[in-house]
Amino acid sequence: MKFAAPWMLLGAALAALFGLVLVIGAIRARLAKRRFGDDKRMAALVTHDASKRRAFKGVFLVVATALAFVAAARPQYGKEKRFVPATKVDIVLVVDFSKSMYAQDLAPSRIARAKTEVAELIQALPGARFAAVAFAGEAMGFPLTSDGAAVAQFIRGLNPNDMPVGGTAIARALNHARDLLDRDPISKDHKRFVILVTDGEDLEGSPKGVAGSMGDEGTTVHVVQVGGTTPEKIPEIGPGGDVIGWRKTESGELMTTQLSARGQEQLKAIAAATPGGMHIVAEDGRTGLETLTKELSESLKTGEFVEHYEDVYADVYEYPLGAAILLLLLEALLTDAPRRRFTRTPPPAVTPRTAYSRTVPRA
Repeated sequence: MKFAAPWMLLGAALAALFGLVLVIGAIRARLAKRRFGDDKRMAALVTHDASKRRAFKGVFLVVATALAFVAAARPQYGKEKRFVPATKVDIVLVVDFSKSMYAQDLAPSRIARAKTEVAELIQALPGARFAAVAFAGEAMGFPLTSDGAAVAQFIRGLNPNDMPVGGTAIARALNHARDLLDRDPISKDHKRFVILVTDGEDLEGSPKGVAGSMGDEGTTVHVVQVGGTTPEKIPEIGPGGDVIGWRKTESGELMTTQLSARGQEQLKAIAAATPGGMHIVAEDGRTGLETLTKELSESLKTGEFVEHYEDVYADVYEYPLGAAILLLLLEALLTDAPRRRFTRTPPPAVTPRTAYSRTVPRA
């Protein structure tokens, strides 16, 4: 025997305390009656002593309350094994395609390294479904599918020059990833991850708030930061994909990209807004996606994502609950005094009056 909510048993202890209060009240009432007068004379003044019936009513009420709390604690009995199928996993890859991703502090560039490691992640997780969101100032997506190669091709075929609006709209991208998960009819029954790969900060929306809402829905957001606080020059990439120079400002100075301290804190906050979210910083020439690849790959082989057996117990709360209802019915039906039976007494017989004649003397 075990209880699914054992803390509810505290209510049974409170019911026992209530019963003690009733006993104390009955004792005080008996003492008050004795102070008022002699027991025999008091008995002559009442038609029925209700103390015994009230005692039964009190016992019924206290025991019924205690049993109700026992039922609320969900007693469980018996033990058997139940097969739990493998948990399905949905992963949305949210990749930053702003022009700062052309920076070459990761060889051959941030975006090229991100594409390579995204493809490695997809290949390492054959049991998962994937979707993709490519974003800069706006976001475009690829819906959830079991065809990971198609998602990898979608990401591989895009470049920052293809994005119609510049910028780094992380909040919009996360909202787009959330929509992809919500529109899928079976995703709500799966374990869901969003992997954000970016080198910038969002100056428009509230990505932390969006991530928090996703966390409330059971989605875990991991953040891979591929940019640092050191200024990096941004190459100018021509239509053929070759470097044709360096991007410059309107005043002719070299344009650089660097992540501010505020931006880094923002990325940490996005990951921390969801249970289990990780913030990974690129180092040693790699984005850090391999860390997530390894962790998710191990999870799919062990832990909650593989098929397994677990112990289950049968709920038997209906028995104490039924007993409580029965006792409450008895308490309601038991009155303080038995019903008095009234017998109808016939009226007394009327004796006919005897007629007397009065003799009037004659004059």
